[in-house]
Amino acid sequence: MVWAADSGKGARTDASDILIEKRRIPSPCRGILVYLVTYRSQGLAVQGYYMRPSGSGPFPTLVYCRGGIGRVGLVTRTRILPAALRGFAVFAPFYRGTRGSEGRDEFGGADRHDVYEAVKLLRSFPEAGPQATVVIGFSRGSINAMLAARDCPEVGGAVVWGGVTDLRLTYEERVDLRRMLKRVVGHPAKEAAAYEERSPVCWADKVNVPVLIMHSNQDENVSLRHAVKLADKLEELGSRYELIIYDGQPHRFSPEMLERAWDDLVAWVKRDVFDE
Repeated sequence: MVWAADSGKGARTDASDILIEKRRIPSPCRGILVYLVTYRSQGLAVQGYYMRPSGSGPFPTLVYCRGGIGRVGLVTRTRILPAALRGFAVFAPFYRGTRGSEGRDEFGGADRHDVYEAVKLLRSFPEAGPQATVVIGFSRGSINAMLAARDCPEVGGAVVWGGVTDLRLTYEERVDLRRMLKRVVGHPAKEAAAYEERSPVCWADKVNVPVLIMHSNQDENVSLRHAVKLADKLEELGSRYELIIYDGQPHRFSPEMLERAWDDLVAWVKRDVFDE
C-alpha cells in the first residue's frame, strides 16, 4: 500500500531516552515483523507489541490502546495484525502493571503516559512515515486514545471503537464492574473529578483532531449510548467527526465484520486525517 505524505505533524521524535529493549518475536503472518518492546514511562519499565510490514518503509503510524484491565482484554498480536496488513506500523502498549510491566494500571489515570510515550517512541523508529499518528481506542482504551488525541501534538486523528466515553455511565450500566471501578478510580460520588477526567465527553472541546466513532447497536459491554453521547457533543462543538453504527455485532465483532470495520477505518484515516 502506498501512502501519501502529510506535512502537518510529521516531525521525527527524539526518543533515545525512552527505549529500553526492542526484541524480535514470532509473527502470526508472513511479511509482517513483530517485536516485544520495553520502554520507559514516568520511570517505569512498560512493555508493548510493535508490528509492521517487512521492508524499510516509510509506514504511517498507529497506536492501539487496548481495552479491559489487567488480564482482561489483553492485547494480542492477532488483534493488531489487521493494521499491519493494511500498511501501518502499529504499537500496542500493554499498560503499566500488566504482563511484567511495572506500576499499576489506573484505568485512564497515570497509565495515559504509557500511551503518550508510545506515540513518541513509535515516531522515532526509522521506518515511521511522515504522517501524523493515529490513535485507536477499543472499549476502555478509548479513554487513553482520546487523552492522547487531546495531549499529544503528534496525534492527527482518534478512533473510538466500542469505546467508553462517559465513565460514570459505565458505572451505572455495568454493575459487574463497580467493585473494580471503586477500587481503581473510586466511587463516582466521592471522586467526581477522577470520573470526569476519564470521560472524553467532558473535555471533547479540547480534542482538536478528527474523531471516528465506531460502535455496534448490540454491544453488550459498552452501550451505544456512549457513542451517541460523544457524537452529540462533537456535533454541538462543530468538531470534525464521523459516527459509524454496525448492526447486530457483539462487543468484539465477527471476523467478517472486523475486516469491514478495519476497511472503514483505513478509508476514514486516508480521507480525514491524511487528506488523500
